[in-house]
Amino acid sequence: MPTITLPDGSQRAFDAAVTGTAIAEAIGPGLARAALVMVVDGQEQDMARAITADAQVKFITRKDPAALELIRHDAAHLMAEAVQALYPGTQVTIGPSIENGFYYDFYRNEPFTPEDLPAIEAKMRELVARNETFTREEWDRDVAVKYFEDKGERFKAELIRDLPPSETITIYRQGAWLDLCRGPHLRSTGDIGTAFKLQKTAGAYWRGNAKNPMLSRIYGTAWRDQKELDAYLTQLEEAERRDHRRIGREMDLFHIQEEAVGSIFWHAKGWKLYRTVEEYIRRRLERNGYEEVRTPQLVDRKLWEKSGHWEKYRKNMFIAEVVAEESTLALKPMNCPCHVQIFKQGLRSYRQLPLRMAEFGSCHRYEPSGALHGIMRVRAFTQDDAHIFCTEDQIASETVKFVELLESVYKDFGFESFAVKFSDRPDERAGADEVWDRAEGALKTACEMAGVTTTLNQGEGAFYGPKLEFVLRDAIGRDWQCGTLQVDFVMPERLDAEYVTADSARARPVMLHRAIIGSFERFLGILIEQYAGRFPLWLAPTQVVVATIVSDADDYAAEVATALRAAGLAVELDVSNQKIQAKIRDHSLHHVPNILVVGRKEAEERTVALRRLGGAAQEILPLQQAIALLKAEAMPPDLRGEAKHGA
Repeated sequence: MPTITLPDGSQRAFDAAVTGTAIAEAIGPGLARAALVMVVDGQEQDMARAITADAQVKFITRKDPAALELIRHDAAHLMAEAVQALYPGTQVTIGPSIENGFYYDFYRNEPFTPEDLPAIEAKMRELVARNETFTREEWDRDVAVKYFEDKGERFKAELIRDLPPSETITIYRQGAWLDLCRGPHLRSTGDIGTAFKLQKTAGAYWRGNAKNPMLSRIYGTAWRDQKELDAYLTQLEEAERRDHRRIGREMDLFHIQEEAVGSIFWHAKGWKLYRTVEEYIRRRLERNGYEEVRTPQLVDRKLWEKSGHWEKYRKNMFIAEVVAEESTLALKPMNCPCHVQIFKQGLRSYRQLPLRMAEFGSCHRYEPSGALHGIMRVRAFTQDDAHIFCTEDQIASETVKFVELLESVYKDFGFESFAVKFSDRPDERAGADEVWDRAEGALKTACEMAGVTTTLNQGEGAFYGPKLEFVLRDAIGRDWQCGTLQVDFVMPERLDAEYVTADSARARPVMLHRAIIGSFERFLGILIEQYAGRFPLWLAPTQVVVATIVSDADDYAAEVATALRAAGLAVELDVSNQKIQAKIRDHSLHHVPNILVVGRKEAEERTVALRRLGGAAQEILPLQQAIALLKAEAMPPDLRGEAKHGA
């Protein structure tokens, strides 16, 4: 006689084992229609599963965010059935739900192409309309292997053979079609709905190993209703319009090529953007008491072993074997152990703490080529890295200062808000639990003092300490994790860092690992997409183009360009033979924010015609007034207050 406890604390007793469907019906017809899956003592289960003992039960309906992953999971099964119905002989392999959608990998002689997707999608809609019930079955392992082998499904048979002996082999049917799956599933194919769309095809190796057969992958997206689907597809269109790789080509900012996989070739304009951001960050750090340092790129493995990074990151490190000296060096994947080496030079006093040590540190980490993405995910990158060596009592005050700085920096770049995740201890970590208790407790107290509200990101801390992750939301609603603050009691101990206390004893400093923008490469990619290449004037690689209407104005145009450069503006001079409308169109396509048009009249009157990017009108201004206006607009935000105060 199981007693079922509901989320509101109420209880219902049943005379015998009871299914989720029966519980929902007992509560009311509305819930019976809406409930898709039940959660029994924290575990999602099919509505048709029987509950035999007392349990806490809640139901997931279509309104719940948790329904999305279930819909996408079932949509993958739906697509697999549609594919095998349309293309007999195709083998199914693995098909999970993923962020914003799902995919399934298939094995067949001919890979799928985008032209195949409409027919598959139409078949999926037909299967939804059939409203076939999902039914769970438990099979004997040998029976399951033989069944799939007899069908020619060797990949499924391999998956079953590789499952742990303790694993229950579960099969889900939807009508006459079935698949290996742990579940749970919705009640029927009709519950999936029709708010889905197949998006693209790709190749993928079986189990991610290049030595295995190549599979044909189909990606799709699925949502709770058509409104959500339409909003997502609109966001995708906008993301494509803002793609930093396309805009990078249009603006001549950078390129990537096979001879340097995962590394960026910065062109002059892209490097101008890079340096503008770097110089801004450097000014902000200097005013906040940071000392800038520079540490080696190649460091002996002995240091990485002592710090713990060799054990944790070896597979992601680039190694250099020095045959003549029988030594092993590694390109640094992070800067922290090197900063400890600087801290250890000489005897440090508590009076020197907090010591804020910053570096625009060039790092290298191996990323699989398939995971690389433009300048967003690379192998060679530079961080606005810094480490604050402080006492335990200084953690909270340093956190408050860091959050204030970070918030100000984000606002200057156009991000008005951010979210914060609190990542606590991972399963694999260094340091005793008592040390982690202190580190996590100190960071929680610091968050309270800084007025920071966090959400828990369980088990995602660094191996040496808990961390805060600062997440930006861009112009089209995408989230990007950029900043971080990590509390580390472990590394100073491992690397033997110490300072002299007020009573002349020796103590370990606490190490706060922190970054605001994180990887420069990634942050610049975010900025490019945030602004769709139409940067605020202080960031624009080319701030002004001086364009002539007639060749008679060439000399005056050159004089205007020289005067603008003298005022500190990034200027290009266009005295080509193109017509002025063609020049304006070309520079607008390259996202130049200001075009100064000059002809005979402007040369005679020493004026310019100012045209703004995206505007059809032009403003006639005296040359010196135009220079003063643009100079003021191009001033970086951190310098504007100083200029105003100085005035």
